[in-house]
Amino acid sequence: MRRIVGRGTGPVVTWRRAQMVPLSAQGMPVAKIVEVTFTSADRVRGVIHNFSADGFESIYLKCKGGRPRTFTLPERREIKKIAKSKPAEHGLPFSTWRLAKLADFLVAEGVVDDISHEGLRILLREEGVS
Repeated sequence: MRRIVGRGTGPVVTWRRAQMVPLSAQGMPVAKIVEVTFTSADRVRGVIHNFSADGFESIYLKCKGGRPRTFTLPERREIKKIAKSKPAEHGLPFSTWRLAKLADFLVAEGVVDDISHEGLRILLREEGVS
């Protein structure tokens, strides 16, 4: 932990998480750790809990960058069909789709598990839908 905190290089998230654990071990209350690390009480409690369960591995970020998920042909067809329809046809109280509302609707209807606004924009552009 000292090496991570003292080094001051690398991801800021890792550095902040590495700060929280020793402060907690020294008996500092969560409210004070929140002030020192500029984060929320829930985050501090989560980091401490995860460290207790998983050890040093919990300090490092588990998410990695990478290529966005590709959608299957049936998913793409359904997304395109819904995007070309009017929201009123689905019982919604607005006249045109916005990317955010369309993405939320697609997830709520179970068409896709998750889709970002930018991912939706790219997919619709590829499908020729504006």
